[in-house]
Amino acid sequence: MNKHVGESQKIIKRLKELAKLIDKHNHHYHNEDKPKINDAEYDKLIRENLELESKYPKLKLTESISSKVGARIQNKFVKSSHLSPMHSLANGFNQKDLIEFDERIKKFLNINLEQKLEYICEPKIDGLSLNLTYKKGYLLTAATRGDGKIGENVTNNIQNIENIPMSLKGNYPELIEIRGEIFLSKSDFQKINENLENSNKFSNPRNAAAGSLRQLDYNISRSRPLKFLAHGIGKSSKDFIQFDKFYENLETFGIVRNKLNLKTSNLKLVYQFYKQVDNKRSSLDYDIDGLVVKLNSLSNQKRLGIVGKNPRWSLALKFSAEKAKTLIKDIDFQVGRTGSITPVARLESVNIGGVIISNATLHNFDEIKKKNIQIGDLVEIQRAGDVIPQVLRVTKKNTNKCKNIEPPKACPVCGGETYKEKNEAVLRCTNTYGCYAQQISQIIHFISKKALNIDGFGEKQAKQFYDLKIISNIADIFLLEKNKNIIENLEGWGSLSFKNLISSIDKSKTINLDKFIYSLGIRFIGEINAEILAKEFKNIENFVSLSDNTSVLTNIDGLGPKAVSSIIEYFSHTQNLSLIKKLSKILDIKNNIVSNSKNFFNNKSIIFTGTLNSISRDEAKHMAKEVGAKILSSVTKNTDYVIVGDKAGSKEKKARELNLKIFSEKDFLKKIKS
Repeated sequence: MNKHVGESQKIIKRLKELAKLIDKHNHHYHNEDKPKINDAEYDKLIRENLELESKYPKLKLTESISSKVGARIQNKFVKSSHLSPMHSLANGFNQKDLIEFDERIKKFLNINLEQKLEYICEPKIDGLSLNLTYKKGYLLTAATRGDGKIGENVTNNIQNIENIPMSLKGNYPELIEIRGEIFLSKSDFQKINENLENSNKFSNPRNAAAGSLRQLDYNISRSRPLKFLAHGIGKSSKDFIQFDKFYENLETFGIVRNKLNLKTSNLKLVYQFYKQVDNKRSSLDYDIDGLVVKLNSLSNQKRLGIVGKNPRWSLALKFSAEKAKTLIKDIDFQVGRTGSITPVARLESVNIGGVIISNATLHNFDEIKKKNIQIGDLVEIQRAGDVIPQVLRVTKKNTNKCKNIEPPKACPVCGGETYKEKNEAVLRCTNTYGCYAQQISQIIHFISKKALNIDGFGEKQAKQFYDLKIISNIADIFLLEKNKNIIENLEGWGSLSFKNLISSIDKSKTINLDKFIYSLGIRFIGEINAEILAKEFKNIENFVSLSDNTSVLTNIDGLGPKAVSSIIEYFSHTQNLSLIKKLSKILDIKNNIVSNSKNFFNNKSIIFTGTLNSISRDEAKHMAKEVGAKILSSVTKNTDYVIVGDKAGSKEKKARELNLKIFSEKDFLKKIKS
């Protein structure tokens, strides 16, 4: 018998065996509710089946089990839009950070620094954020946080979770979004891990909670002892005056908040509570990583609004980072998307807070010199939340002679020249458009969750396609169908997985302008600056025209000089402009930033000068931006209105010289509230 024929028959035989086994266990699981094997064993059968089908697509059974299993082997969740965004919290780490947070609020609200503000404080549970939407008292959707605007619909998965009612009790609003945290108790986490094979065990309760909630087979999610505690409110048809009153209403709805909490207007008591909670966290049956401090007044919360992606009215006061000692086995260099060359310590693996750490950043070469770090040293490392682990200090020097770690004169990846800008600690590779590391990192950034968010397309797939020259830049991602035959026959791929990838790519083609700008990976243009640029230019055509007049950048409020220089540098390269134009034809780039406001200041360019009395200048800018105004930093002939406060100087003088329309603070407030 031909060797290949014999091998094919073996594979077909195994696929048939797997089909029978999976069918049998589906029957026990779904029809009899008496599973004969655990989830890990079942998942192992599914994985083996999918791997064989991907590797040998021509041998796939006509009645493939992958098309019959249904819910148990889905590959994605339906997306769900939040009615109001879910924001992340700014971090603080000590009493000074807490005091500065309080002062920032008072300055924004234009109130005396001695005045007391009331805060609600509660532990920050280390879990998975969830948004519950109730309409007419019934649960409409349950969705993960996702990117803050769009999450995954996990409504089917949460129906057995403690403290999430399918219908509200009492006098509930017509519509309400209730935010909270999904988590597992430490004891339940241990029980789940005991029933899993070593290779499938979760590293910590948070990962276990996230993994349990996001099971594509919702029956697995429902079987796990997940819990929920409420901590916030989104959109609501009922106006609540204070946060604690909202919490009181929650109790009547049948939803519980954390019983460990404090309401006070005394900052010293807030910090004492922070230390008390920190001291008792080891005795709690759930993981926490800090204390959330939020303003009790919901009307003031609304006034304060958001800065970047963080509410001005709330702070995550994080606990001290966890530390451990370990050995540096080696030091190598990583080249990032913007050419930054970062030294990385390869460590003897150590467990910190349930997470195995084997790498830590050394930041830059000045830091290595300052801390006198060498290979073979025993060091103390630190990990705080999701922050990359870092080396704090050397605790014991290596007695053997080792070479000092010197900055490379050539890029360790492409051999290009390296340079360090004045007043900057980071060493960079100059070969921006020819360095493998920078090019592949650019592609990975483009497809990442905060950018195009292409399901099933990650770092592994990007490197595979780039190395095989299937893609050479981000625009090639949208031409993958040309390589259908090649990709389907690659190891780990098949017709179904390729079809799913193309479907995900097609869905990603509709993107908001701010996300598109962020996805380009321009240095210093993160989410906040991308949003500022989207508000300024409003559509992709205007953004493209920036290449003809980059001088307008210097008058955009909130855009710093480094960001301005970086954008000018980016547009100075013709290949970048060509790429943007090409992408603008492929993608449906929407502008979700444009205000639909009919306010007097909508789409007007305004500037503030002098001291305002009834509100702070920051709040005035915030109010103006909310109605669609464009805030300038200097007076030009294109300025529509100049808002003048007390002791206005040269800007008022220039405005009068240019015969611009000048408003007083009173005029501004009257117009903006109309």
